Amino acid sequence: MKNALLLLVIAFLLFLAIFFYWKQSQAESQLAMANEKITNLEQQVRRYTHNVPAEPRVPTQSTQPDTIPSEAEEKVTPPESTSFEEEIGTLSEGEVQRLKNKGLKNPEADLMNDLMRKQKSLLPTTGTAGGTMAIQDVRILNDRHALAYFEDGHNGGYLLLRYAVNNGAITWTRLDSSTL
Repeated sequence: MKNALLLLVIAFLLFLAIFFYWKQSQAESQLAMANEKITNLEQQVRRYTHNVPAEPRVPTQSTQPDTIPSEAEEKVTPPESTSFEEEIGTLSEGEVQRLKNKGLKNPEADLMNDLMRKQKSLLPTTGTAGGTMAIQDVRILNDRHALAYFEDGHNGGYLLLRYAVNNGAITWTRLDSSTL
């Protein structure tokens, strides 16, 4: 009887150890994805506020040992068609001036920041398989329209948006969306 009780305690402690190790690995992977998402958003903000191509930041320290990612953990890379040409999405001087006259101090940055704040209401789908749907790349096409690429790491698509500026207030309307 004592041996059976001892075996049950050992089995329970082993189960707890495996469970907590699994939870730690899961938390570390979520933290890594969140850090990558923050880095991508910082690069977009830097690109649109300084009008300079952003340089990829390399993490200086890794908290996880080098392991081979499973199929579920592999990063989904967007198709080549999502890499917008650099000349698409730049406002002309006249468009910038019109938007400034409507109350925006820095039109491209103001539009990007406002869209990132309001993206949840504009996205046509929600994330799947634990992913969070978010806009990854935005191009302001002119003084009325924008094109955005969104994904959750598993699924993605494009949004065609119309925006209106009135006394510095920006309102967004989804004209069309296409999922990949």
